[in-house]
Amino acid sequence: MVSTIGRVLGVLVLIFLVMPLVELAVIIKIGAAIGVLNTIGLLLLSSIVGAWLMKREGLGVLRRMQLAVNEGRVPGKELADAALILLGGALMVAPGFITDILGMLLLLPPVRAVVRAALRRRIALRVSGTSDIIDL
Repeated sequence: MVSTIGRVLGVLVLIFLVMPLVELAVIIKIGAAIGVLNTIGLLLLSSIVGAWLMKREGLGVLRRMQLAVNEGRVPGKELADAALILLGGALMVAPGFITDILGMLLLLPPVRAVVRAALRRRIALRVSGTSDIIDL
């Protein structure tokens, strides 16, 4: 129990304390290299591209979910993709280049497939020790 709490606290410290400082350092470095206006423009451009990609991928997943339901099957893979797209979009909202890159990566179908497979294995191992439990 203690090790789980310690891991959760470590992740929270990383997310809320270390990550903003790293993002700020990267923004300052890039600003010094290419200029303040170019840096702001690049941040805005990445947000616009991320929003467009999130909309496109989200609508595609929604169509696949509707198709799965119409075929009478549970849309497990599609729901996992929707959650990863939502996470990618949330990362795009956070200001900074690192979170934008991570968010955009999650919006790309090949990257989502790899992450989805890794999550499937992890969840299945935690549930019962096998990898045939959850069909994502």
